[in-house]
Amino acid sequence: MKSIGTVFKVGNGPSSSHSVGPYSAAKFMRKYYPDCDERKVYLRGSLGLTGKGHGTDRSIKTILPDIEVIFDMDTPESELPHPNTMDFYGYKDGKEVHHVRIMSIGGGQLSIEDHPNKEAIEVYPQKSFAEIYDYCQEHYLNLAQFVFEHEDEDINYKLHSRWRTMQAAVEEGLQQKGVLPGGLELERKARHLFNNVSHNESSETAMARLVSAYAFAVAEQNASEEVVVTAPTCGSCGVLPAVLYYAKHNKGFTDDEICEGLAVAGLIGNLIRTNASVSGAECGCQAEIGSACTMAAAALAHMEGLPLDQIEYAAVVALQHFLGLTCDPVNGLVQIPCIERNAVAALRAINSVNLARFLHATRRISLDNVIETMYQTGLDMKEQYKETSNGGLANLYKIDISDVSRE
Repeated sequence: MKSIGTVFKVGNGPSSSHSVGPYSAAKFMRKYYPDCDERKVYLRGSLGLTGKGHGTDRSIKTILPDIEVIFDMDTPESELPHPNTMDFYGYKDGKEVHHVRIMSIGGGQLSIEDHPNKEAIEVYPQKSFAEIYDYCQEHYLNLAQFVFEHEDEDINYKLHSRWRTMQAAVEEGLQQKGVLPGGLELERKARHLFNNVSHNESSETAMARLVSAYAFAVAEQNASEEVVVTAPTCGSCGVLPAVLYYAKHNKGFTDDEICEGLAVAGLIGNLIRTNASVSGAECGCQAEIGSACTMAAAALAHMEGLPLDQIEYAAVVALQHFLGLTCDPVNGLVQIPCIERNAVAALRAINSVNLARFLHATRRISLDNVIETMYQTGLDMKEQYKETSNGGLANLYKIDISDVSRE
């Protein structure tokens, strides 16, 4: 497996695969293929179908302002190497001088035909949780220690840096009010959730309100194309920060303890990415929100001092109850139902840890089993339920935003 550093990328929302990835692709084209006087890019698959709502064209034009962006809404997914495929063409004196096919494979990562991936260096020989479990048992390590043993010496600095960015997204999101961009006229809710204390509020209600407020804050920042951390994607970026921010400010965990949890979360996200997918266009929202919930549950379980068996069970509970979740963003915007899903998943992560304390000995399903099931479920899922905005809520609830500018 690759470094967990590749799980946590910093970028502008609203989508790791539809904005962060294409932005990086444009930077690649500008760096390695500068010698042309005209450019075109065809956005195919999910990028073609939902790229306008996700701002894919704007992300690319930030780097290549004169490029012609064509939304291909006709090429079937079966004819593409990945649901998020970009075909870049360059011309000089009217003649084609290059064609580069780039796939945005989820979490801001790229796969570029005929170009080696510099991030593909393997740092973990283990490729399953079972292998990691056995190694930790043999060497008397917890999961965070396992990560720090395998990563380079900069990993702790990187984790603290990502944690600072996550906290900033929570805190900035809690201060904002008004309507999110894009035309759905969706009001920001994080500030209201945070400040609207109920009369005689119980501790359980306060926890649910605050965790939800933190998740809404980050997800709304993402929807506004502000800076967030993929965890593992932009669409699910509010889950892990919400759980960790609550752990720091309401349960007293230190930044060092939280960054240990972040290391564990990255390891779990790495496993899912390696053995399945974190791309909504490939496997539906189970790959995004489901993965984020699993990462948050494992992180919190580790921070709470639970043993490996209980950490695994918390992760299993978190993921298996999101199996089959479709990716159906209304009007191609990462708002409905995406923002609420971040809050629901953050609360479920906490509940999964609580359940793991009592029932881990009854577990019959392994984390590796659930990850494999998630991937197979995603492959079996109909195309319209995988970030095309042609199925689910996106099909039944439509708003004409043709006159709305998102510049």
